[in-house]
Amino acid sequence: MLVVGAVISRTGAHADLATEYERGMEVWRDEVNAAGGLLGRRVELRVLDDASRAASAGALYARLITEENVPLLIGPYGSAATLLAAAEAERARRVMINGAGPAAAVHARNPRYLFQSGVPYAAYGAQIRRVAAQAGYTRLFVLARDEPGAREMAEAVQGNVAAYRPGTLTFDALVDRARAADAQAWIAFGDVRDAAEMVKTFKRLDYAPALFFARGVAHPRFIALVGQDAEWSLGPAAFEPRLNAQARRFAKLYSAKWTVAPAMPAAEGYAAGTVLAAGVRSAGNVDQEGLRRALAELEIHTVFGEYRVAPESGAQIGSQPPVVQIRRGRLQPGPPQLPFPPWRERVLIQ
Repeated sequence: MLVVGAVISRTGAHADLATEYERGMEVWRDEVNAAGGLLGRRVELRVLDDASRAASAGALYARLITEENVPLLIGPYGSAATLLAAAEAERARRVMINGAGPAAAVHARNPRYLFQSGVPYAAYGAQIRRVAAQAGYTRLFVLARDEPGAREMAEAVQGNVAAYRPGTLTFDALVDRARAADAQAWIAFGDVRDAAEMVKTFKRLDYAPALFFARGVAHPRFIALVGQDAEWSLGPAAFEPRLNAQARRFAKLYSAKWTVAPAMPAAEGYAAGTVLAAGVRSAGNVDQEGLRRALAELEIHTVFGEYRVAPESGAQIGSQPPVVQIRRGRLQPGPPQLPFPPWRERVLIQ
């Protein structure tokens, strides 16, 4: 038996999302065991509950390491918990996969034993910056809901970032600023209701930037909130099952096991297991120094695209989260159709 340890919020405020994360790991475990295990040994998940208290994560990982002598570790759900868990792993010189700690602060001190398999916040901003550049748009109006994750995404776009408060219902003043700047692209990082209120404000003020991107566009509720006015909007796909063969296979396995489609947390759990297994196979054993070297050099494809990390920090640098566009009422991957049409030129979808 080869034990993989993790601390996951099975109870408390984060339990719903963290449960999906754990379920993704279970799909990975089942897949590995069905193929004969890892290094010829059956994989077992050993999970402890931090009750959604990030402050508990460090002590629980210390227990997995020192009391239970678990050889392989996957990090917890959330950046704050991952920071504390990683400190214990570093102290013990134990490799840990950062599956769901997207904040840059997690890798800011260049940990030696922490390797990020998920998508960092900054990757979302960097990707839409590339999309805008490919379209020839250089005058970008960038907004962020006033919260850490959104600000980190927005700052990666580069340039000045305008912040707005959670609960903002009208964006008139920000539209005035975008018009005054002759912005070609409106790029916003917030939640789904923010994105919907932006579209409502645009239509009321007859404003249509050439590119409209908002983090909340890919949320299932966005189209329900604005109807056909959602057309031509761009958003980041946190997890896109159509991205590659690995993503399609995972989505099929997850749906068969849990009877629902996987969301981002589930994909994070599965990707963490995928990277860990690839590192173990490359190292040929669970020696921590050998595994650390293998993961630092590893380049594979996961459900998020390419896994490749900065060797000095273990931070993910390979992933490029896909940008999707709403066309004819559906999220469509692939190159976007631009520009975002003026309101007077739109026709109803039959």
